[in-house]
Parts: sequence; structure tokens; C-alpha cells
Amino acid sequence: MTLTVHDLRGAITRLTAAMEREFDALNSADGALGDGDLGVTLTRGMRAITELSPGLPDDLGQALLACAQAFTKTSGSSYGTLMATGLMSMAKTLRGRTGVEASEVSALIAGARDAMQARGKADLGGKTVLDSLDAMAKATVGLADPAAVGKAAAESAATAQAEMKGKIATIGRARIFGEKTIGMDDPGMLAMTAIAAAIAGQG
Repeated sequence: MTLTVHDLRGAITRLTAAMEREFDALNSADGALGDGDLGVTLTRGMRAITELSPGLPDDLGQALLACAQAFTKTSGSSYGTLMATGLMSMAKTLRGRTGVEASEVSALIAGARDAMQARGKADLGGKTVLDSLDAMAKATVGLADPAAVGKAAAESAATAQAEMKGKIATIGRARIFGEKTIGMDDPGMLAMTAIAAAIAGQG
């Protein structure tokens, strides 16, 4: 099944609703380890993307680029910048195309992960959203059915979050808290779990 801008619009609608629901939870989690504005960042970003959603072009590359630009304009936070970086990576890959196969999603996630890793100068295993994306990219390899891809991505993001909860955060502001981060969810991973579930239609 080929995914088009119609599917992108549906995902945007689900994501916007999910970020509104998770607003307080994300701010709270971020407040324990950072600035406490992750919920603000993601709701503002998705509201901006929702506004332009009806007019997104059929070219998926151009559509994702517009989403990335809209997100960037609403937030100067590090997470917002990383999200926009990931979207721009996907936009570059899909430039000029009006459809993408579900079997290509794994490579798109991996490309976003690599672009975000280069931008943030962070390593895998540091208890960040990169670990979520890495798990999602690996879990979706070889899958060609959209529902199966969505399910695998959502489940792997949740699993990665749970597995990393017992580890020490070594990247970003959270690393300042050292061993206190053991047993705490990384806010970025928490957000990606909600994002993956929403895209898959599970949240």
C-alpha cells in the first residue's frame, strides 16, 4: 500500500490530538530533568502544522519540508530543532514523490535518526530519543504492511523507553542529574512513544 499526503494529513490530526492530551505529562517529565516545556514545544509545533495541513502539496518531500519549517518557527528548543531535523531528512529523501511504500519507512526513520544524531552530536545508548528511533528503525525492517509497520514502530518505541528507564542519562541537560535519572523516563523518549502510538492510530 502506497502512503500519500492524505495519510500524512491523517497522521497530523492524530498527532495534534495526542500532543494536546500528553501536554501536562510531557511538561512534568521534562520539568524533572530539563526546562519543563516539552509539552509546550510539541503542542505548539503540531498546532502550526495543523494550520497548514489542508494546503500541503502532493509532493511528500515538499509537504514534510513545510511541516519542518512550521515546527521550527514555533520553537527554538533543542527537541524542536531535532524533530525538524528529522523531518527535513525525510523530506530530502522523498522530494518529488507523491507516494511512499510502507516498506520504506524503516529507512526513513533510520535516516532521521542519523541526521538528528549528527545535529545533536549524541551517541546511541545515552537514553535519548535517538534510542527510540533506533529501535523503531530496526523493528520495522522488512515489513511492508502499513498496519504492521505502525504496530512495530509503536511497540518498539514503548519497549525502548521502558528498557532505558533503568539506565543513567548521559546526554543533554539530564546528564547533570547523574544516577538520579535511574528509574526516570527520558522526556524525549516518552514523547516519541506517544508520537509513534498516535501515528499508528493507537493513541
